[in-house]
Amino acid sequence: MIDFLKVGKASDLTGRDRVIYRLLEMLPAFLSWTTLIGLVILSALQPIWVAYFILAFDVYWLLLVLYLSIHLIAAYRHFKKNLTIDWRGRLIALPNPIDRPGRDSIWHFVFLPTYNEGLDVMRPTFQALLDAGYPTDRMILVLAIEGRAGIEAQERANKIKQEFGYKFYRFIITVHPNLEGELKGKGANQAWAAVEVKRDVIDKEGFDYKSILVTILDIDTILPPGYFDLLTYKFLTVENPYHASYQPIPLYFNNIWQAPFFSRVAASSNTFWQMMQQIRQEKLATYSSHSMTWQALSDIGFWSTKMVSEDSRIFWHCYCYYNGDYRVEPLHFPVSMDATMDSNFIKTAQSLYKQQRRWGWGVENVPYLIFNFIKRYKTLPKRRTMSLIFVQIYGFHSWATNALIIAVVGWMPMLLGGDRFNSSVLSGNLPYVARTLMTIAMLGLVVSAVISTLLLPPPPKNYGWHKRLAMVLQWLILPVSIIIFGSIPGLAAQTRLFFGRYLGFFVTPKAR
Repeated sequence: MIDFLKVGKASDLTGRDRVIYRLLEMLPAFLSWTTLIGLVILSALQPIWVAYFILAFDVYWLLLVLYLSIHLIAAYRHFKKNLTIDWRGRLIALPNPIDRPGRDSIWHFVFLPTYNEGLDVMRPTFQALLDAGYPTDRMILVLAIEGRAGIEAQERANKIKQEFGYKFYRFIITVHPNLEGELKGKGANQAWAAVEVKRDVIDKEGFDYKSILVTILDIDTILPPGYFDLLTYKFLTVENPYHASYQPIPLYFNNIWQAPFFSRVAASSNTFWQMMQQIRQEKLATYSSHSMTWQALSDIGFWSTKMVSEDSRIFWHCYCYYNGDYRVEPLHFPVSMDATMDSNFIKTAQSLYKQQRRWGWGVENVPYLIFNFIKRYKTLPKRRTMSLIFVQIYGFHSWATNALIIAVVGWMPMLLGGDRFNSSVLSGNLPYVARTLMTIAMLGLVVSAVISTLLLPPPPKNYGWHKRLAMVLQWLILPVSIIIFGSIPGLAAQTRLFFGRYLGFFVTPKAR
């Protein structure tokens, strides 16, 4: 019998279910392309309608920018406040709860999947785990390497274990074989590691599932001091802690001063989006590095071995498995990772595009969520699930279309509307009104530039004032960046899904 919660794509199903899932895979691209093509056609047939739509859309965009700027400021303030709190002191002062393990009984299992990253990337990650300030005798590290990475990867793993392994309660290395039917990516690697750890450590040695918190980290992730104290504190104080994932804010700051300007803008934009999502908890899903309970992870059978977006799928899987009784708890706390940077300017641009397309491939969760809502209609909460479905569809549709509507479609009535439209008052006022609204919306750029500057780590000693100035002026390219490294790769991901050209996992290069 097919477990619908483990479906990766339409080809995993048969008969009517396969047809339904395939149609749902086509839905996001259908909506995006219908919007864009429809507006272009109507610009020739009914240019006045489209002109009014463009004006209304520009007003909507202005209000959205102001709304998100307010959320970004609020998120920044919460973020900065949490950095000043002594979480270790709060955790020690916390009385042990009755309904969950005491603070001294908690185990932290840290999974670190890696492929071909070098020691210069790996070492700072493990050093940061040591420096995090949490008792290392309650931490078990799992370095999950890919067998297809060859003997060099195993040699790097052994070297890291020799340098750091004895400083933790346990240091485990797992080697993921190349198994038929799996997608070559993080999810399959992590799932293999979890199965081995469950069999050889947790079950064999009698660990209590309810005492284990699992943190999944990209191999370039630097945790700041206090992360595990805050995570443990959250787990011990929130309601229903076993039906929650715990999400920090990703900052792409490890190499931010060295990365090209367009990579910095894309990285900071993603950080800001994740910060704003933490204020809007009802829209928050897991992303990249995060934490969850071993109990939940074990209940659903670990990560999907067939998905590119395993980091978000794990949340949707838990949400459906627990019949809607699952959520993400925002930590309002940073973790630092690498901005995209390859060996040269051109390769970095190519890698950034592929990374953004891979993130856009998260649209594969839309058919998954809708399909399982159909299958579990009687058990999933209808209002909340429909709201989440709308948020997902709206988010990916906006990702693919908004920037193109403003930058390209907005000119179509004047280009295709003919003499009759171009001689009208509306045609003469459209560029002026649109330009005025977009100029006001530039306030959002100012907010982004200011907060980005406030978040920056100290520059290297040889970086002068011109580099600092560039960090502010780089935001002027945002209108172009959100098209080249936003709408286009997002639309490309949806289009590939429409045609069933399923995306493989792209490992973002990490060069320093």
